[in-house]
Amino acid sequence: MKLSKFSSEDIITFELKSTEKDKIIDELVELVSKSALVKDAEQLLADVKEREELVTTGVGYGVAFPHAKTKATKGIVIAFGRSDDGVDFDAVDHKPVHLFFLIAAPEDAIGAHLNVMARLSYIMKSEENRKKMMEVTSPGELLQMIDIVD
Repeated sequence: MKLSKFSSEDIITFELKSTEKDKIIDELVELVSKSALVKDAEQLLADVKEREELVTTGVGYGVAFPHAKTKATKGIVIAFGRSDDGVDFDAVDHKPVHLFFLIAAPEDAIGAHLNVMARLSYIMKSEENRKKMMEVTSPGELLQMIDIVD
């Protein structure tokens, strides 16, 4: 699965500014709203925050996958943000999160968004991949990295 087809260079940032969980989500939703697939940024923000209240999407190892199935998007879209300093995101390992993948999927995307999250999780399991993502400097390079084939 080529994850890059769900993203684009204009919804990738290596300079997240926020230092608080809620503000990081705000920043990521603002970023992903540049995608033509996002119809309603306010609804998406509400849905991502509602999902985050259920259980943290900070999966550990400095990675988080805030996400939502929502009416606010016409297709699956992935935004990426990096925080060099790290953010307390209530991660399961209680460590700061540096790498954020915001995933928005339409409500009728039965299972497709889970495949995207599973693929990202697989890529991010690798310490080497996480290290590379902390060092990458261009959106194009990041898009190539998320298309890593085993």
